[in-house]
Amino acid sequence: MSSVVDAAQGSGGSAGPGPTVEYDLLTMGRSSIDLYSNDIGAAFEDIGSFAAYVGGSPLNIAVGARRLGLRTALLTGVGADKVADFIVRFLQREGVETRFIPVKPTARSSAVVLGIEPPDRFPLVFYRDNAADAQLTIDDVLAAPIATSAALELSGTGLAREPGRSATLLAAELARAAGRTVYLDLDFRADQWHDVRAYGVNVRALLPLVDVALGKVEEVNAAMLREAGDVVITHQQVSAPSVRGDVNTSIEALLSVPAGPEALVVKRGEKGATIHLRSGERIDAPGYPVEVVNVLGAGDAFAAGFIYGRTKGWDWRTSARLGNACGAIVVTRHGCANFMATLDEALAVADAQGGL
Repeated sequence: MSSVVDAAQGSGGSAGPGPTVEYDLLTMGRSSIDLYSNDIGAAFEDIGSFAAYVGGSPLNIAVGARRLGLRTALLTGVGADKVADFIVRFLQREGVETRFIPVKPTARSSAVVLGIEPPDRFPLVFYRDNAADAQLTIDDVLAAPIATSAALELSGTGLAREPGRSATLLAAELARAAGRTVYLDLDFRADQWHDVRAYGVNVRALLPLVDVALGKVEEVNAAMLREAGDVVITHQQVSAPSVRGDVNTSIEALLSVPAGPEALVVKRGEKGATIHLRSGERIDAPGYPVEVVNVLGAGDAFAAGFIYGRTKGWDWRTSARLGNACGAIVVTRHGCANFMATLDEALAVADAQGGL
C-alpha cells in the first residue's frame, strides 16, 4: 500500500481557520428513495420488480465519504412520511450525521425509479413535485454545522428553485467566510429546470464562492448553455442528456469567472478524470477499466473519493485516482449509496491496476 495512504490514515483534524472542526464534510441537497430495476437488460415497460435503496447526489457523497473514513453530515429535507424514515434510518446505520435534516410537513420525500439496460441505456424518472429537499430554508442553513465542517459540498440541482436556491447560496457564503473548502457538484438534471439555460445562469453566479467544481462533460457544457435546443434527452436518460458545445471552450470560460474556482474536475467515465487548474495546468488521472452494470452513482462515488483525498492532503492526481477507483466499484453494483466503496475496497481495485 502506498505511503500516501499511510499518511492519510494518520491525518485528520481541522482545515483552515475558524472553529474546531466537528465534521470533515457536510453535504447539502437532494435525497430520495431509489427504486432500481431487478431485471437488468429489460426494457422499462417489461420490468417485473424493483429493489429499494437510497440516493440523491449529496446523500451518496456523504455515505461514500463516510465509508472511506471521513466524518460526514447531511443537510437535506424530508417529508413527514415513511420514505423519510427509510432514508434517515439508512443514514444512521451508515454513521452519517442526521441531526440537521429538517422535516417539511407540507412536502414529500423524493423518489427515483431507474431502468438498467447496459451498457448505455439507463432510463430515469424523478418524482420531485413538492420535494422536501428543495424546501431547505435560510434558517435550516443557519442551524447547520457549516463553520465546524472542514468542507461543504453543494449541488447544481439545489439552485433549481426557491427556497433551496437562496439556502444554497447562503451556505456557500458562510463556508467561504469561515475559511472552509467549498465543492460544487455541477449535477445537471435538465427536467428540474423551468428553462435549461437558467441552470448555467445560477451555476455561474455561485462559482465565485466555490473552490472546486466537479462535473461531466455534458454538465460543463450545460453551465455555459446559450440555446435551449442544445440539450437533448433520449430514452428518458435525464441524468445523462446530450449537451452540444465545445467542452474546452466551456472549461476556459468557467475558470475565467472572476474570483472563481481554483479547479474544475471533469469526469470522463471509463477514461477517468481531468483536473483543470485556474493556473492553466491540466492533470490527467486515468480510470480503472471494469465491466459496467449501472452507471448511476459513479460520479458521486468519484466525488467521495476525490474529496477524501483532498481532505487528507493528497495531491490532485492521487485524489482523482482514488475517486476513479471508487467509481469503478459502484458501476459494477446495483445501486448508489448502498453500494459505495470502503477505503480497502478502493485501494484493492487501484493496487490491482497499477496503484493510485
